[in-house]
Amino acid sequence: MEKLIQVAGIIDENEAKLIADEGVQWLGFPLRLPSGKDDISEPAAKKIIESLSAPQAGVLISYMVKADEISQFCTELGFTAVQLHGDVEVAELRKLKQMRPDLYVLKSLVVKEDNADELLTLVDECAEYVDMFITDTFDPKTGAKGATGLTHNWDVSAELVRRSPKPLMMAGGLNPDNVADAIRKVKPAAVDAHTGLEGPDGRKDRNKVKKFFAEANKAFAEIEGA
Repeated sequence: MEKLIQVAGIIDENEAKLIADEGVQWLGFPLRLPSGKDDISEPAAKKIIESLSAPQAGVLISYMVKADEISQFCTELGFTAVQLHGDVEVAELRKLKQMRPDLYVLKSLVVKEDNADELLTLVDECAEYVDMFITDTFDPKTGAKGATGLTHNWDVSAELVRRSPKPLMMAGGLNPDNVADAIRKVKPAAVDAHTGLEGPDGRKDRNKVKKFFAEANKAFAEIEGA
């Protein structure tokens, strides 16, 4: 999958429709978060997922670490893709792919100040059992591994792209003003945004989504033609 755009943190049907209407392919739903503070209920997410039609699809954003639990939850809500942000062991990734070859699996690579070598090793260990990696930014103040609104060292993401035999989605503080530069620098297969597309009310802003989509596609076209 190349030139893929994802918007995460869907909170209701209206927001999902806004994002889909702007052409975004993947809608991300963080659910069963460790904080217990999901943005949307599971029944509401299920209803939205059932309403989506290609090229739109729902993606579970999860901190679960056990293959059985991940598979069951995806089946319950109708997810065809899952983004794993927890510390999933390689054996569980292998088990998940064996159980669910139909499920598109993304594995997070959370960039800290000094863990580039660790992430490169993780790519080597996990690549056989995932379909795509996704970089994100660690917030040392809160311990959050995503939806921090913070960027990270893009040189690390670029090195991960070069190392990985699987596509990589770039996330972490992306917004309409920096996504094109990020794509040109890192050359990812996909990009993701969450807080960078929200207005003061915490809802996705249509103009920001529209600009993000346009800027990302413009940069994807540039690197493809380079």
